[in-house]
Amino acid sequence: MNRRDFLWSALAAGAFGGGIAQAQSRKAPLVLAAASLQESMNAAADAWARKDNPRPVISFAASSALARQIAAGAPADLFASADEEWMDDIQRRGLIVPGTRADFLGNRLVLVASALDMKGVPIQRGSPIAAMLGSGRLAMADPDAVPAGRYGKAAFERLGLWPALAPKVVRAENVRAALAFVERGAAKYGVVYATDARASRKVRVAGIFPANSHPPIRYPVARLKASTSPDAEGFRQFLLSRDGKAIFARFGFTPL
Repeated sequence: MNRRDFLWSALAAGAFGGGIAQAQSRKAPLVLAAASLQESMNAAADAWARKDNPRPVISFAASSALARQIAAGAPADLFASADEEWMDDIQRRGLIVPGTRADFLGNRLVLVASALDMKGVPIQRGSPIAAMLGSGRLAMADPDAVPAGRYGKAAFERLGLWPALAPKVVRAENVRAALAFVERGAAKYGVVYATDARASRKVRVAGIFPANSHPPIRYPVARLKASTSPDAEGFRQFLLSRDGKAIFARFGFTPL
């Protein structure tokens, strides 16, 4: 088995089971998408399939993990990242089709708490968030690699809160894993996107990060040079279309 076949087999076994093999035979697009896009990207794939197209197969993970898979040779068709830096990384490596990269969504960063915790948390310079945590933990996607964590760390640093909060951080694999920590009660607060908070009934928004406290949250999408599906470009264009963006808007994203 050559390296490409091995990567394909590993990706299929780890993320999709038998669905990958079926999709490959139908040449359905394989989409690597940021974890925060789970509900919305699946809804877009369903809408695309209703137009008599093969339903895209989607692998959700942290943008950092997906970018590393692409760099390692994963035979995917499209990449939708939760930030521009990881798309920049694979673009510098020459792994995307020129002219296919586009920013298509925006989001907001929020602090969530248990749905039973009704206290608001001010996200501003001098915020007592560290004191409010007490012995509790703050869940974040890995602030050194994953977009949601990097946005959160940048905001806390700008507001002068990071030194007090850093020792209390529990690092999660991706933003949905950070959300799960709060849902399970393993962390008192969590830094997630507004769309993630909206997707869960077990948490509530306790605070909203000022938009100017972190880099703009932009989701770029691009077609990969490894793409083999004839439907990949059509699905990419659908995501960027008015109808496609309307789907994401229903889930709380801001179309760009």
